Amino acid sequence: MEVILLERVAKLGQIGDVVRVRDGFARNFLLPQGKALRATKENRVKFESMKSQLETRNLELKGEAESVSKSLDGQSFVLLRQAGEGGQLYGSVSTRDLATAMTDGGFTVDRRQIVLNTPIKSIGLFKVPVQLHPEVEVAITVNVARSADEAERQARGEDLTRTRTDEDEERAQAGVEAEKFFEKRAKEAAETGGEPAAERPAKPAKKPREKAAKAEAEAAPDAAKPGKKGEKKPRKGKDQEKGAE
Repeated sequence: MEVILLERVAKLGQIGDVVRVRDGFARNFLLPQGKALRATKENRVKFESMKSQLETRNLELKGEAESVSKSLDGQSFVLLRQAGEGGQLYGSVSTRDLATAMTDGGFTVDRRQIVLNTPIKSIGLFKVPVQLHPEVEVAITVNVARSADEAERQARGEDLTRTRTDEDEERAQAGVEAEKFFEKRAKEAAETGGEPAAERPAKPAKKPREKAAKAEAEAAPDAAKPGKKGEKKPRKGKDQEKGAE
């Protein structure tokens, strides 16, 4: 079907262009939304009479869109939804949901201006184009999360859709153990007047020579004592026996 464009349409043309499109696209989108007219002889004449008005109106709408784009471009909108462990939503986020969130945020946007080719079906951050005018387009960030806390974590860059691996679990456990260790040291420091037991100076070890000297000193008096077990008494000689007789 041939149509006359009444406004700029992406990938089709500008105001006044006569283009050929699929019948379904024309009947379901261009004609109902007033973006085009059938390219009949009567409509060609009609367009010429209204061309200047269309161009003036287009400039006005473009100016309004540019004004809104300055505050809307780059904005982030949070949508809280229920989701499973892996981040899959129990449902989806549609253009209607986004339009409602933007309206709640103070921006009046028609859901048909939101360019969302497929519904959002998982938690995460999503860049979504918004076509405020055929010649003015901005991008917003949609933060879909299960809670306000998760939304903040995602905004900081954390990926909540990734399943934790064994290595992640080990790191998490190591972090817990380290925290317990430092808490224990802090408690010891408080009990010992500010210095953890592990850091108190140990008594200096005795030197090997000092130990040897002490052992010799302790053994010397015992060696001088008579009759000590293990010592042999001197045997009397024959002369000494005779003298004794």
